[in-house]
Amino acid sequence: MNEARSVNPKELVAASLKRERARAGLSLTELARRAGIGKSTLSQLESGEGNPSVETLWALSTALGVQFSALLDSPTPTVEVIRFGEGPVIPAADADYSATLLSTASPGSRRDMYVIRAEPGKPRVSAPHARGIVEHVVISCGRARLGPTDATEVLSAGDYISYPGDVEHVFDALEPGTVAVMLSEAF
Repeated sequence: MNEARSVNPKELVAASLKRERARAGLSLTELARRAGIGKSTLSQLESGEGNPSVETLWALSTALGVQFSALLDSPTPTVEVIRFGEGPVIPAADADYSATLLSTASPGSRRDMYVIRAEPGKPRVSAPHARGIVEHVVISCGRARLGPTDATEVLSAGDYISYPGDVEHVFDALEPGTVAVMLSEAF
């Protein structure tokens, strides 16, 4: 269980400076030179011992090529794990098919990622999505016939296909326990 905890501003700046300096591939000496501050000042800030002024943080953010707020914000987690079987499952109404949303698009991008679980029987026929949608599918296990309804392909575990999602398309499991990962993106 994650509990909110108070973050010491000096620790936050220290961690942010180390993170951004590493991303930029700069030494302590080079960043201090570019920011026009003393190396000892930067060293103190990175160790959480210094008291940064607004001017110093502006100079550092400019030298690092990041927004000022990047030095004051808690970093967002970069690793997210969703175990197979977890997450919101959305079943199809007319086929033995379900989609689990794994990842939504972040601001500025237009893509979603799903795990698809399907069983043989009635195929899942999808109406055309919004114009410009492209679907990318990798079969994890099993076999399926999928793609635009007028140009389907049979894929096995490890196979990949991409096709326009803005035309009618189908996913037809050919083996029990068929699982796929689908990325839907818009251009």
